[in-house]
Amino acid sequence: MSEAAARDGPRPSGDVVELRVHGASRASAGEVLDLSRTEQVAGDRSGGFYRVRRPASRTGRTGQVTLEAYRWADLPAGTMARTVALVFLLPFMLVNVAIWMRPANRGSEAAVRSLCRLLALTLTALYVLAAAGVALDLIAWKCLTSPHCLAGRGWLSWLGGRPVGLRLAVLALVPAAAVSLLWRASTRPGRVFEAFRAPEPTAPGCPLGAVGRWDAEPLVGRLRSIHVAAAFATLDVTLLAARAAPGASPGTVALAVVTGAVLVACAVLLCTPPLIDRSAADRRLDRVTGTLRTTAVVLTVVVTAHVLTAPLSWREGGGLPGYDAILTGLFVIQTTLLATLGAVLLFPRRNRRTGAAPLLGLGALAIAAAAISLAVAYSAELVYRVADFLDRDAPTAVGVADWPPRAYTWAIFGFLRAALITLVLAGLAILISRPRRLAAAAAVVARDHPDPPPGAGPRLRQVQKAIARARFTEHLIPLAVVYAGLAGTGTATTTVGLLELWPGDVFERFAGVPADLVTFVISFGSWVIAAIIAGLVLAAVFAYRTVGFRRHVGILWDLGTFWPRAAHPFAPPCYSERAVPELARRITYLVGRGDAVLLTGHSHGSVLAAATVLQLPPEVSSRVALLTYGSPLRRLYARLFPAYVDDEALHEIGARVGWRWLNLWRDTDPVGGWIFAGHPPAAGDATGGPAATVDRRLRDPVAVVAPPGDSVPPPIQGHRPAESDQPFTAAVSELVERLGEPPDQGAVD
Repeated sequence: MSEAAARDGPRPSGDVVELRVHGASRASAGEVLDLSRTEQVAGDRSGGFYRVRRPASRTGRTGQVTLEAYRWADLPAGTMARTVALVFLLPFMLVNVAIWMRPANRGSEAAVRSLCRLLALTLTALYVLAAAGVALDLIAWKCLTSPHCLAGRGWLSWLGGRPVGLRLAVLALVPAAAVSLLWRASTRPGRVFEAFRAPEPTAPGCPLGAVGRWDAEPLVGRLRSIHVAAAFATLDVTLLAARAAPGASPGTVALAVVTGAVLVACAVLLCTPPLIDRSAADRRLDRVTGTLRTTAVVLTVVVTAHVLTAPLSWREGGGLPGYDAILTGLFVIQTTLLATLGAVLLFPRRNRRTGAAPLLGLGALAIAAAAISLAVAYSAELVYRVADFLDRDAPTAVGVADWPPRAYTWAIFGFLRAALITLVLAGLAILISRPRRLAAAAAVVARDHPDPPPGAGPRLRQVQKAIARARFTEHLIPLAVVYAGLAGTGTATTTVGLLELWPGDVFERFAGVPADLVTFVISFGSWVIAAIIAGLVLAAVFAYRTVGFRRHVGILWDLGTFWPRAAHPFAPPCYSERAVPELARRITYLVGRGDAVLLTGHSHGSVLAAATVLQLPPEVSSRVALLTYGSPLRRLYARLFPAYVDDEALHEIGARVGWRWLNLWRDTDPVGGWIFAGHPPAAGDATGGPAATVDRRLRDPVAVVAPPGDSVPPPIQGHRPAESDQPFTAAVSELVERLGEPPDQGAVD
């Protein structure tokens, strides 16, 4: 007997294993299994009555039902350090998600992939430029020439008065170390998840079913090599631009040409999806990208030595020569790429899959623009805060007159403008849509509680407001598109820095607004960005420590890290690379020993369950039933990822399990919803086919007044899981019974 079988214990053939997959809010296996020793029988969370829970067991035609839980809560983050790191890797994660949000249009797939990968490459370049701005421009070029800045800083004063080339060469180690840190960290997930990859290399027909089946590490390795090469080349460009300011020597020109060739090669490789997306078995391109990376690393060593030993004099004073122009040029490239991506997404409207509900066709653009905007804000805030630290409130210490670069000043202005306008529009959307949402919620309440008892008015209004708040999720979609346009415009305004104009000068000249007022607003905006970043860090900490808070924040992390790294190799690792193959192997093992499997998934767990079902071979899926609740498959994933989740994919999931599928949803849930229909089919109506029987709407709350023996009414569940509730147990019992039917029953598509 194998070790796994011995651990599971001997079991009679024909039993059912209820395999539960939790959502973002679950923390322990005991909670997933609902096996706590006590249960609340009255009251609420503030004060209630509890009893010892009686052991529950279910039986069906197939025999005893055994509970089993799959806990994946630690895969997206796991430790406090990894959870906080997600905040700083958020721009990389967003731009990586963008590549998966393409429309269901085969004709634009290659263009969207290429543009998203180029945008991801610009984020890596921006990361390097931010580190170079702090180390080379702020410290090596300015602080080390200021006695006031060096006073009391022994860790810097040893470089004060040294030759410029030596200062730049030594401080260039800082951005080089920052790149090496990301390089090292991005290699870990491949080693950790290697044992969990699916053994079958061929992806199924449905794109969603390919998630977790791919061996993504070869693609990530190629992208990693390209990004590392581009990162070191960006550092080389910064050093060579400073060296060429007083006059470019032949050696400087030659190194600049080689550096430019490396950057062009990186861009060309990313624009050839047939090459970069080769299968795991085809490793020919790996040697090319590995050689490119090695060339860039060696080139950085040569450039640093050239900067250190070049005999030409340096042009000192002001900012680091060429840095502001390089930064502004990068923003111009990002603006151009965003505009091109928008044109690609809007122009071809053909070949879209039936039933797809894309984010107005601009999902990839919205999330990519958000990633660019957030990355620019992070970079600008880094240099602003370090400048404040070195400045010591003395404006002449590091030359505030020409620091920070104009591009960063315009970037902060653009970010603040986009955020403020979006918040104002969000407030207007809340106010304008509120009557309509309340009216729809009132209809739901009237249907669920047609004859409310006396005194139920306040509780009914609470339920109505909960439903109205849950329905605001749909209004976030146009707001995301609006923010994408504003963020793209904000990135475009950074190009004004090429005209050597500051925002205060422009507004004073053309709008009559005092320049000092504009400067104050931008400084205030800088601190607002710092507060936002601090808030994100605190949110990550609370999400790690507090299960209730994680229910809200974890949804965003889990949605972003569900998809494999196909655009940015430094994005957080994808948990589905392990979770989906691991689930598929476990189900295959259970069915192979004679059990049937009832796979239940809450929230993002339902997405993992759906992807798993699509990976199961027919002889296994014929012994599987599916129960989803609080599922975002239709409400979020079909809108955000129309190329992967649409009617075709959802119907294939149902067909794979012989339509032994039930989906429970509530009107008070802001995340989950119906899969095929928002209302049950009319009596005798068979036009919807088996898909019409999948969705089961749950009344929430079950009552609006306290039952006899209790002092508070039943709670509003919303997105919370409720495995011990009667509708859930009834759905489990029904699916267990259907698993005992002949395989061909209920499988009509």
